[in-house]
Amino acid sequence: MQKTSVRFFENIPVRAVWDEESSKWWFCAADIAEALTKSRNPRVYWATLKRRNGELFANCKQLKLRARDGKFYDTDVVDEQGLNTVIALIPSKKSEVFARWMKNLETSIDEKSKQKAYELFESGFIDNIEVGTAKGLRQIHGYIFGGLYDFAGQIRTVNIAKGGFAFAPAAYLDGALAHIEKMAEDTLEEIVEKYVEMNVAHPFMEGNGRSTRIWLDLILKKNLKKCVDWSRIDKKDYLSAMRESVDDPEKIFSLIMGALTDDINNREIIIKGIDYSYYYESEE
Repeated sequence: MQKTSVRFFENIPVRAVWDEESSKWWFCAADIAEALTKSRNPRVYWATLKRRNGELFANCKQLKLRARDGKFYDTDVVDEQGLNTVIALIPSKKSEVFARWMKNLETSIDEKSKQKAYELFESGFIDNIEVGTAKGLRQIHGYIFGGLYDFAGQIRTVNIAKGGFAFAPAAYLDGALAHIEKMAEDTLEEIVEKYVEMNVAHPFMEGNGRSTRIWLDLILKKNLKKCVDWSRIDKKDYLSAMRESVDDPEKIFSLIMGALTDDINNREIIIKGIDYSYYYESEE
């Protein structure tokens, strides 16, 4: 299974694929064109640009990428050098912002923790995580944020709130987590209810959503032999459903149920799930 990644620039996905032969990442040229121009037909835009600029032929190659129809196609991709050439050739007010965004990704805390989330699966450490427990969630959080936050894997001791909603008081977190651990997880309804309760608890100062979605998938895999294909859940729909879930979990239940897959060992689904999970947390 090829190694792929999805990054989001102003809500537009920019796909990348790792090439073993050259040992580097290659970025989808049409996605770059769409990010810079908001073109409704980025493939045609890119094809026209390449035809008019012979230097692009020397800066791009074709690798297989999965399209929206789920099939793999030979796709024009560029490496970092080619990326700079494409940015320079496309007239766009977003050029400098886009170039800076691509450069800063490699050094941001989010990108570093996302790489560690990949490693959590690729190293096999994920198989050592306790499933459905507070300890298991702390193990996940500690792994992906270790070395980035001094509170990685530690239950918060202060109260926090977001968007006017106050999460579980720190003084009652131990009791809340003990209660959540005991919640049933035999059916999808029970598992989603447990997930919602953990979200309300919000046991860490930062990184709750990214850690808890991995935690949820482990519970689903263990009990239902399924996981969530997060790429099938729209960001706005997810955030809206999670806000409503405190009073009514029906919407988040429907979203998760509609995105379930039994292809639980598919590396691409796992990695893409991490990409989308981090996308939900971005402020774009």
